Amino acid sequence: MTSTAATSTNRPEIDDSVEARILDAALIQFEKVGVKKTTIEDIARQADVDRVTVYRRIGSRDDVVRAVMTREVELVLAELDAISARNNDVHALVADIFVTVITRWRTHPLANRMLSLEPERVLPQLTTDGGPVFTMSVAATVAALRSAVRNGLLPDFADLDTRAEIVCRIVHSFILQPHGTVTLESEDALAAFARTYLVPIITG
Repeated sequence: MTSTAATSTNRPEIDDSVEARILDAALIQFEKVGVKKTTIEDIARQADVDRVTVYRRIGSRDDVVRAVMTREVELVLAELDAISARNNDVHALVADIFVTVITRWRTHPLANRMLSLEPERVLPQLTTDGGPVFTMSVAATVAALRSAVRNGLLPDFADLDTRAEIVCRIVHSFILQPHGTVTLESEDALAAFARTYLVPIITG
């Protein structure tokens, strides 16, 4: 299992549209100087478009921040398909998902920068205004668990969607508040926590 974060230099190519170029440019600028010091003009220059194109295709700087964050979440969630395919029991699957998601965000340059230096910009996107991103996370988790059901690793519980959402809420809380009495510094500790506390939610 790798813990290499998806960044502007090693991300898979999603598409070559103008919107993708703008989001790539914004991510580079945000990682270099932060959101506060990034202007629409900076993003437009980096993307080799004019500022009107940025406003027309994405919107304001806050809209760009939201779009960048959503795409970064999508890149992490896209890994869940591969995780489902490489595990042959539900304990390993749940642990793999938990370790992957937590380590991606712990090591992501933009997430680290914004959560530590500009929390007023990122926290609303993950909390009060974060409904769409959270819903997307639950849907990806449900899809991974449905794949486990099809592969015979998990019974087809009637309330599987609810179980997935409960687990996602726990993961969400660890992302937003990593400090507490539960110490999960290593991948082994994360995996052990998932097997002990998250697997029973899914299988119990």
